[in-house]
Amino acid sequence: MRTPRAKTKLESEICVVTSSQFGYAERMFWKKTWEQEAVLALLGGILVACIFGNLTLGLLQQEGVRGFRSNVSPGSVLLATLSFHGAALLLGAAFLKFHETSWREVFGDTEWKRCLALALKVLIVVAPVVLGLKAASEILLQRLHWAVEEQSAVELVRGAGPWVRIYLFFFAIILAPLAEEFVFRGLLFSFAKHLGWPKLGWFGVSFLFALMHANAPIFLSLFVLALALTWLYEKAEGLLAPVMAHSLFNCANVVMLLLQEQSKRS
Repeated sequence: MRTPRAKTKLESEICVVTSSQFGYAERMFWKKTWEQEAVLALLGGILVACIFGNLTLGLLQQEGVRGFRSNVSPGSVLLATLSFHGAALLLGAAFLKFHETSWREVFGDTEWKRCLALALKVLIVVAPVVLGLKAASEILLQRLHWAVEEQSAVELVRGAGPWVRIYLFFFAIILAPLAEEFVFRGLLFSFAKHLGWPKLGWFGVSFLFALMHANAPIFLSLFVLALALTWLYEKAEGLLAPVMAHSLFNCANVVMLLLQEQSKRS
């Protein structure tokens, strides 16, 4: 009977490294396999959904259809919020299935306590910068005689009924962070980085994230926030930490809005 050959020291080290890094490789593999055609198809699908949703909403409001008569009507709010975010999540699920991966892999590190701690640390550092930039932007815009308007989401909350408000809070804290982090960090940033354009991923995608919210006073604030979320995404090797940070950020804004309204009533 032939005696099995003992492994050399080099072979043993390779086995150890391979075993210890397998989980990392498995977790990171999905970031490196986005197919260009699939990415373009997903972005095109989201764009078509946004255009179709806005056109449909305009027609329904013009016809005075019940549930769509104003921007704060339940149907209008659902259609407006889900045209981008709903499409991103639904088409994103098909996109991941096409690449034979799962949401769990996309989220990466499943140690939620570690991700939550990272998210809180980043927010503690970034929050003063974000608030300072927002205040400075408002002062600058006023001096330039530029009308300082509230974000459309804030206006919706102020004018909405109780049930619509509950949905908007759920949307801001759960749906929006999931959809936006998947599109901007999980998809666009990863894709740009894989193509060899890391700076475009960091700064270009962060610019798009801030621009999407279409509000001048918070543009710089959201740009800085997007950079922080991108750092979290890289640090945690997945979407869980940036989604948590994004959710906590939106939650803090919701609480501040409620406190402002309560102070005005009293």
